[in-house]
Amino acid sequence: MTKPHQPWFVRRPMPASPVKIHLIGIAGAAMGAFACMLRDAGYTVQGSDTNVYPPMSDELTRRGVAWMEGFAAEHLDWGPDLVIVGNVCRRDNPESVAAEAAGIPSVSFPQAFADLFLGDRVPVVLTGTHGKTTTTTLAAWLLHQGGLSPGLLVGGVARNFGATYLLQGGAGDPFVVEGDEYDTAWFDKGPKFLHYCPKICVLNNIEFDHADIYDDLDEIIENFDRLMDRLGPETLLLANVDDPLVMARAARASGRVLTFGFGAEATLRATEIAPDALGCAFTFHRPDAEPVRVRSPMAGRHNVWNTLAAFGIGLELGLTMPVMQAALQTFVGVKKRQEERGEVGGVLVIDDYAHHPTAIRETVDALRARYPGRRLWAVYEPKSNTARRNVHQVEYARAFDSADRVVFARPFVKRDAFGDDERLDTERLVAELRGRGVDATYLPSVDATLAHLLASVLPGDVVAFMSSSGFEGIHDRLLAGLRASASDA
Repeated sequence: MTKPHQPWFVRRPMPASPVKIHLIGIAGAAMGAFACMLRDAGYTVQGSDTNVYPPMSDELTRRGVAWMEGFAAEHLDWGPDLVIVGNVCRRDNPESVAAEAAGIPSVSFPQAFADLFLGDRVPVVLTGTHGKTTTTTLAAWLLHQGGLSPGLLVGGVARNFGATYLLQGGAGDPFVVEGDEYDTAWFDKGPKFLHYCPKICVLNNIEFDHADIYDDLDEIIENFDRLMDRLGPETLLLANVDDPLVMARAARASGRVLTFGFGAEATLRATEIAPDALGCAFTFHRPDAEPVRVRSPMAGRHNVWNTLAAFGIGLELGLTMPVMQAALQTFVGVKKRQEERGEVGGVLVIDDYAHHPTAIRETVDALRARYPGRRLWAVYEPKSNTARRNVHQVEYARAFDSADRVVFARPFVKRDAFGDDERLDTERLVAELRGRGVDATYLPSVDATLAHLLASVLPGDVVAFMSSSGFEGIHDRLLAGLRASASDA
């Protein structure tokens, strides 16, 4: 079925100097962080959402941001002069309808962010299917340590800053932004990154994802093409030379293009890549400079690409390699990215966001190198809108080869817009993995998964949980169960 025509980029009128701002959908991770960011910037902020619960409810209250439960037209009675419409908000949302009827300007989150924070800055926008959050956070840390006072907005908690955003600097300073390809609002089905007008842009990789809003890879490619077409002659694009789809898009850019990667043709190149228990080492090559050996605390080949991109940003903005190498040594990453949650009785628990098969494969390979000689468990919850579908059924069967034990929890159950014939067949996937010689198990619930692990893990094991959400707190529950077992022994 052909989709109805949608404009690919929508900007709405903004008030010149808004003071009171209302957010519809304030309890989402991105919208909640943006509400706090607005509050810190001096705006009066309120909002509304359904099922507002900790930790976001506590964080909003702690930061002085008032919120109302549910959606109702009277929630606008406090008189905001700007309404920000979250992408969870439907066209018939009563607050969105009331704002339109009252003539209150209503814009999307990315437009509001761009208009209120990026106008006089140097937008540095990180895009691609994988690695956006880590590369955004790393780039901001390198610039911060180099004394450049960057702003930051990222879709994860940057552990060096203890936050998802950073408000510092001023006109002419860089503002580092994660450029999400997810859609923007009910009235704007284009990706968020189209609003950010990069001066420096990274395109790291392109694969099929977000099956709830994109029918196929071609639709995703089309939106990255639109981003390339928005890069003016004064911009810099950092493009991953090892991804043919990226390089085909890069040919459309009218500004400078700088390539990075492992291939011999890369302008910024990594060779002699050596993953180990401390992270990864590689030799960094660039024009008109001697190669340097780089030691990174981050494990995995994918994080070498991420580091090359961040180095490219730093070099463009005047940082030296010694400054960036020193900053890299102090980078502690992002929550839920190979995050060590604790170790009890010799069992180490890792939390990771990986849910796309490529991300899973790279993460499992990285953990294998980081923890040599230890039995590695890969425990996966298919929860994202793409992971619950069977679009990557075949790819998942090859993503876990480096793990010693694989456990699949039942795909998250919600009211889906797709039928059972499109649903990921986890039991079939387990059978295929066993056929490849992988010790794989399917369990019908998170509780059953926890019980299985408590009965099976041994000292020395590494248990890596992978999910796009909280996995029902299984990380802390496993650690608590291990502590209880140790005290009973």
